Amino acid sequence: MPRLVAFFLFSLCGSFPALAVLHPAKIFSDHMVLQRDTEVPVWGQSDAGATVTVAFAGQSVKAKADKQGRWKLKLDAMKASTEGRSLDISSGDQRMLIKDVLVGDVWFAGGQSNMDYKVKGMVPRLPKAKVLADGANYPAIRHRKVNERNAVVPQSDLNGGSWVVCTPKTVHGFSGVAFVFARRLHLELKVPIGVIDCAWGGTPIEPYVPAEAFTGHPTLVKLAKYAKAGDSEAIKKMDGGTCVRSPAWLAGAIYNGRIAPVAPYGIRGAIWYQAESNCGKGEDPRDYRFKQRALIEGWRKSFEKPHLPFYFVQLPQWKSYAWTYAREEQLQAMQVKGTGMAVTIDLDNANDIHPPNKIDVGERLALWPLAKVYGKKIPFSGPLFRKAEFRATEAVVHFDYAKEGLMIGRIVGVGKIVEDKDGTLNGFELSGQDGVWHPAKAKVKGQAVLVKSLSVKKPVAVRYACHPEAPKAHPWNLYSKADLPASPFCSDWNLMPYDPAENPMH
Repeated sequence: MPRLVAFFLFSLCGSFPALAVLHPAKIFSDHMVLQRDTEVPVWGQSDAGATVTVAFAGQSVKAKADKQGRWKLKLDAMKASTEGRSLDISSGDQRMLIKDVLVGDVWFAGGQSNMDYKVKGMVPRLPKAKVLADGANYPAIRHRKVNERNAVVPQSDLNGGSWVVCTPKTVHGFSGVAFVFARRLHLELKVPIGVIDCAWGGTPIEPYVPAEAFTGHPTLVKLAKYAKAGDSEAIKKMDGGTCVRSPAWLAGAIYNGRIAPVAPYGIRGAIWYQAESNCGKGEDPRDYRFKQRALIEGWRKSFEKPHLPFYFVQLPQWKSYAWTYAREEQLQAMQVKGTGMAVTIDLDNANDIHPPNKIDVGERLALWPLAKVYGKKIPFSGPLFRKAEFRATEAVVHFDYAKEGLMIGRIVGVGKIVEDKDGTLNGFELSGQDGVWHPAKAKVKGQAVLVKSLSVKKPVAVRYACHPEAPKAHPWNLYSKADLPASPFCSDWNLMPYDPAENPMH
């Protein structure tokens, strides 16, 4: 008898259609922010061939699912709104609501542990961070952490996760840099700000780049080839190589798991804080500029925004030999249009690879979009080396982004820099034809710096802050009068060749 009952139930179940499926991609969920002033892609899964309707803010758009049940549509551009409304998704008699949806600007954040470094990490170490966290009652700031693992091929969806509204309680779980950045934009623009954060501690840049973007430079082509073969040793030994500590470190692996399922979500731009794992022990920072170019171009294609603004953080001080060269690679990466770099070499790191002051980092990073995306008439970059002229015994160094004038600066607190009129300008060195570098005296003259050394009778090259870290008693202290620090530079990198023997694996 039990067998007959089981057979009957099996036959009965088999006579009905499978349970219907309707759901958007998991990046769409309660409390999200949709991108303003542009068409907004919405996509997901349903029954094959089904018609799906998405209604929001007075508009209704339909799409038909393909044979695999995949559907995608675009909402018309919308103005910013702090009103929490529902996104209504329906198909036949199925319906789901995504609640408390705002419209504003969405920024995609990536990188390794210094981007992943959370507000709760800053609070016990930085009194001003506690003040910011305690006052973080910003219902129009939303944060979405993406924590998925790596993958061999691009994934179609995330496994889970949710958007989180910013409150004094929840902000402790937000990226410190991303929170400060979002807070500044929100306060200045008075619109909702959403952050999607895909940062993963301890990772190099290669896994964030889509596999197909590894083109246009021999190093990129080799990396793609070795990654496809899973040849970690070959990657480690090549020029521009890194330590592949797990499959998650291979080209495209994090992109496949954390970024492919999110793209092409509507975003305004991207922020990036990474390079530590491309210049650690035994890791070769050369050609990082090309890797970052591939990252930018790859993300622009994935998010369907060919001019996507991309702003990044230059590495601060640290004791690794290779960091000096990584900073130069980052500076050169600004050659990609629509990019900008926040300099942080002046911030005290107390020999900590995770310096707690993410407030100045986020604030400086926010200046770039405020000026370049939102049209604010504000200084946004510290002085960047333009050229050096050599006149007998003296070098005259000229800078871009110095129209306010240059100054010797002194940090007196988080976000507080004062002009040190009686101070000494540190960090400058000169070299003659012999290629030997000597400390030099430097003084500010308007928008230029004059550099001399009694040890160099006829200088041919000048450099600034070209060491992993500054002596404690002699901090790097060249600023614009807008209180923004100058980037390290060398006028002739042929006199500073990278030597892998100086950065051995062990």
